[in-house]
Amino acid sequence: MLGLVTITLDPVDLLVWALIGLVVGFLATRVMLGHGLGVAADLVVGLVGALAGGFLAQLFGVTFDIPGHPYISEGVIAFLGAVILLAVMRILGFGRRRGVLRR
Repeated sequence: MLGLVTITLDPVDLLVWALIGLVVGFLATRVMLGHGLGVAADLVVGLVGALAGGFLAQLFGVTFDIPGHPYISEGVIAFLGAVILLAVMRILGFGRRRGVLRR
């Protein structure tokens, strides 16, 4: 039988995750693309990467823990997830400029 999952986030947690997502997205776009995508897109990449990284880490049983620093530990997983997300997007052709002539 499937049980319900209850997730409770207070405003401080949301703010912390938004900041982690922004930093992680900023770093991941610099690593994968060499440039950023803008504040909003970096935030989205970081947050979606955090979800993807957390899901993949749980799926494969990967744990990463820095004692006393849970946000840094989660940030590393989020960064790896964001890098994987950008790699998949690049493979699928997202983000390319089409129809632009370069001189």
